[in-house]
Amino acid sequence: MSLLTLLPFIVLIGAMFLMTRSAKKKQQQAVEMRNQMQPGSGVRTIGGMYATVKEVNEDTVLVDAGPGVELLFAKNSIGAVLTDDEYNRIVHGVEHDLKSDADLVPDDASSLTETGDAADPTADDKAVDLGKKDAADEPAGDAPAGEAKTDEEPKKTDGDSEAK
Repeated sequence: MSLLTLLPFIVLIGAMFLMTRSAKKKQQQAVEMRNQMQPGSGVRTIGGMYATVKEVNEDTVLVDAGPGVELLFAKNSIGAVLTDDEYNRIVHGVEHDLKSDADLVPDDASSLTETGDAADPTADDKAVDLGKKDAADEPAGDAPAGEAKTDEEPKKTDGDSEAK
């Protein structure tokens, strides 16, 4: 057999090796993340429930999901261990200090479009003409000949139609 006939099989085996290697890395990272859990850590389960870790055992985790609600989960069902800031932001709606994030885009985009003239209180705001006119602005006799009036009622027929 020549090397050219074996080349596709070698490439397939190499690709399978690389895929299993990356999957194993992800599994190891997930195991390390689950081993980092401590009582008081915020977690998200694979089902999407947020809770605080109360107790960590060999294969199980006891979490506090709310006042008086304690749930026992398998360690494998923990999808992510969250940082305190992230957990408080998601569960309690508490935002971290935004003073350190000075270059964030503001919620109101008008501050991005202001120029030095717009900040001047003496500048007058004029309406921008976009080319569209209201029907009340046009005189009745100035309508173009090719334009049909849409305000007129359609012609009524007695039900007989030539198209059958």
